Amino acid sequence: MTTRPSRPVIGITTQTLQAIDGIPSGLPESWVMNQRYFVAATIVGGVPWMVPLLDDDEDTLYEIYQRLDGILIPGGVDMDPATFGEDRHPKLGAVDPARDRVELQLVKWALEDRKPVLGLCRGAQVINVALGGTLYQDIADQLPEAIKHDYFPNAGFERDHLAHEVTLTPGSRLHSLMERKRFLVNSMHHQGIKTLAPALVPAALAPDGIVEAVELGSEHFCVGVQWHPEVFELTDPHTRHLFRAFIRAAQDWRRELIG
Repeated sequence: MTTRPSRPVIGITTQTLQAIDGIPSGLPESWVMNQRYFVAATIVGGVPWMVPLLDDDEDTLYEIYQRLDGILIPGGVDMDPATFGEDRHPKLGAVDPARDRVELQLVKWALEDRKPVLGLCRGAQVINVALGGTLYQDIADQLPEAIKHDYFPNAGFERDHLAHEVTLTPGSRLHSLMERKRFLVNSMHHQGIKTLAPALVPAALAPDGIVEAVELGSEHFCVGVQWHPEVFELTDPHTRHLFRAFIRAAQDWRRELIG
């Protein structure tokens, strides 16, 4: 029997189907997630694991977490402002409290264990909130001088629409991985980082000053980007560096664990 190299297991969180706008009532309660995130982890060597939203069964959730070598938090619906101590803004979109609870818990466990974390769009916001930061609930309303960030597909924009430029922080992990200081990104969010968590450093800024990427100022791989790099992984080698570095960190974490 041929022994295959061990590949890191990457947990990818899901979303409650009924939390998505436009889903008709009467469907069975379901957990779903865009396939692109699973492909993004797979093509660079990860083994994706779909994480159910067992927010009322922490013991089972922890058993799942223990089998993971890295956590990928994908995009999705808005975070409930209750998670960062605010009342709901009138323009807050749909929320998924079960997803909030599961993702915040997974990130907190991963931070304790120094397990690699990659957050994409909403995922960057989850990392920030998990570490004590806050969010704009609607950028356009709460920061009128900001540029447009909400280029949503349901408003007629393609997911690969290059909406605005970001500037990377020199010396940051992300700057090293992307190998360039500025580039254009897609943008599908109306929430955004308002108060940056104390443990995080800004790794990229939009032209209006909004934080577009965060990372821990340590060797622990914990990176969040506000755009959707999974859209460009197949076509942009710089983006592939980000996913490969995440998978490599997960592989290193697994290797250290088993000795």
